[in-house]
Amino acid sequence: MFHVKLPGQDAIARQADEHLVTHQVKLPRKVVERPLRQVAKRLVMALLVLVSTALIVWFDRDGYTDNSDGSVDLLDAFYYATVTLSTTGYGDITPTSDIARLINILIITPLRVLFLIILVGTTLEVLTERTREEWRLNRWRAALRDHTVVVGFGTKGRSAVETVCATGLKKEQVVVVDPSPRVVDAATADGYAGVIGDATRSDVLLRAEVHKARQIIIATQRDDTAVLVALTARQLNRGAKIVAAVREEENAPLLKQSGADAVITSASAAGRLLGLSVLSPAAGMVMEDLIHQGSGLDIVERPVIKAEVGMGVRETTDLVVSVVRGHRVLGYDDPEVGTLQLMDRLITIARVTRNTQVTPGIRPLPQE
Repeated sequence: MFHVKLPGQDAIARQADEHLVTHQVKLPRKVVERPLRQVAKRLVMALLVLVSTALIVWFDRDGYTDNSDGSVDLLDAFYYATVTLSTTGYGDITPTSDIARLINILIITPLRVLFLIILVGTTLEVLTERTREEWRLNRWRAALRDHTVVVGFGTKGRSAVETVCATGLKKEQVVVVDPSPRVVDAATADGYAGVIGDATRSDVLLRAEVHKARQIIIATQRDDTAVLVALTARQLNRGAKIVAAVREEENAPLLKQSGADAVITSASAAGRLLGLSVLSPAAGMVMEDLIHQGSGLDIVERPVIKAEVGMGVRETTDLVVSVVRGHRVLGYDDPEVGTLQLMDRLITIARVTRNTQVTPGIRPLPQE
């Protein structure tokens, strides 16, 4: 059973029992007032209308008749206000004077209508909001193409998304999948769409439209989970680029066999950076600068322009590190590089701005 929910809402459907799994899709939107606070305000307004009606009746109690004892006290006034505003109308207390009847026409009847609007309006608003959100979700699914799916929004996943977005990827083109509602709430608060659920399940990944994704980032906490996610994702999308992170280097070959195009060993990478910083603090600072995308020196992949065709690697204006030719990555000093070809791509070190676009062809999603 699936419940569709948009971001900004605090209410989250809970599991009815251990065997019932609920997956949610949450889209980013502006933060609205909390539902409980809205309900509390409406209840206060309804109570004010009830109290005001009771006081009006009590001040004009001489114009009313109670069939039980003939007189109307404060309790009778509240009783009359309650049955009148709720349109129950037992008829045991009735206005008898012309003034009391005129007050019922001019004041109490509008208060009755206001009371019903407050109570019924809350239900109508909920139904309208659900319909609008369902329509918005269907619209989002229809427009989503060539997006990025991020499985796991911990430190690794968040850093990966920030790096990709710093190079031009729109936040509307990122879908976060995580089993924790709090983590997904944090992702939607940052402007990303989110899916609550276990990414090893194909139905959860389908909720993230993984079959239409261009690239998939797997940043789970456990290596075995990453392997299962990679297998499932590759089965659903044969053409997507899958990049995964593992803790143990011995699990990297298994992930590649599971369908990952690139595997990053987080523990060994951090260890190598630590060792480099010990041997050469300056070199460590340069590497850290390269890792942080969008500031200082960045590693950028770009296509060869027509003016560079036929040039050598050293003749370009950028500092070229490698040349991507077909499915091979050749070093700048590799003799096979020769001269640059039009279909080559260059991996360079350069200073870039946040507006630098390295992910072309991405369609923007419709805004609300």
